[in-house]
Amino acid sequence: MENTLSKRLTVTDYSQRDDIDLFALLETLFLAKARLFLITFCFAAVGLAVAFLLPQKWTSQAIIVAPEMPELIEIRKELTELQVLDIKEDVSADGLYQLFIKRFDSTALQKAYLNQSSYIKNKLENTGADNTERRRLIVRTAERIKLRLNNAENKKDPQPYTAWSLTFTAETADDAQSVLKGYIDYVTTGVEKEVIDNLTSSLELRIQAEKDKLALDRQALENEHNINIQRLNYSLEVANAAGIKQPVYSHGQAVKDDPDYSVALGSDGLAQKLKIEQSITDVSHLNASIQNREMRLSKMQQIHIQGAHFQPYKFQMEPSWPVKKEGPGKALVLVLFTLLGFIIASGYVLLNHAVKSRSGKTATQAA
Repeated sequence: MENTLSKRLTVTDYSQRDDIDLFALLETLFLAKARLFLITFCFAAVGLAVAFLLPQKWTSQAIIVAPEMPELIEIRKELTELQVLDIKEDVSADGLYQLFIKRFDSTALQKAYLNQSSYIKNKLENTGADNTERRRLIVRTAERIKLRLNNAENKKDPQPYTAWSLTFTAETADDAQSVLKGYIDYVTTGVEKEVIDNLTSSLELRIQAEKDKLALDRQALENEHNINIQRLNYSLEVANAAGIKQPVYSHGQAVKDDPDYSVALGSDGLAQKLKIEQSITDVSHLNASIQNREMRLSKMQQIHIQGAHFQPYKFQMEPSWPVKKEGPGKALVLVLFTLLGFIIASGYVLLNHAVKSRSGKTATQAA
């Protein structure tokens, strides 16, 4: 049939001109409709297979802003107790928020979380993958954890607050949501532990410094107490030697006392004072400053920061369960492959017809 068509077309007027006859092209395509259909169908079948074999991409998203009072209520209580004791620590909402952002964007933390996550374990289960393949999978997966500043998209009308979008893309909607939520919780726990450990270390250092200073001051008081007892002993000996038994009264006259060992109280008074001094077992008993500092130290030791929990951000949108996958849909892939198949089939038929027409024309001219 094609030979007859080629022969008939080569002897017509339009085949002998350089003009393109649209009706002739359409007639050529119509007569080769079986071949057109077969090639187009093959491409459509390939497109359908590609549409089902292409890896699916589902993205879960969360949006966070700086934390507010409900997220920080417990840590605020502990900080208030520290401030009452004149211990000031720089723990602000913005500082905690920025620390979380920094830790979330840490590649080391991303790999550490994925290394122990069930997502990676399920991926490698029954695959026989070695450590190298495991590391490669972790690196590729970590690249899908994204952090984006929302305010950067609208520079003309910026928001009055800073919001960040946290996203993760996986092969299924459940995996995308669970991995993103798990990583956010992992980073939150790490930030909480880091801040609490820093506060605890700072408090412990302050307590130790106060203990050391109190010990030095108590030792100084103890030394002063011992010296007072020794001086009273010497004064008592001097008073006994001088025969001064009762306190010396001036009766309006100036009395010159010994500058080193006072005997003005007399031996009886000195003996009683010595007895009182020797009965003192705790040198801080009559020192208000030492007692106040010891009370303050006791209050410091009663503070337990480890039990405080907080959230260094506030959700504007919690990790979402994606309802629409990314990338071209199956229908679009099928349509594109079908269209490509039709174009290639049409080109093949027309090119084949042109070659045969030229060959027939050459043979006719030669005859």
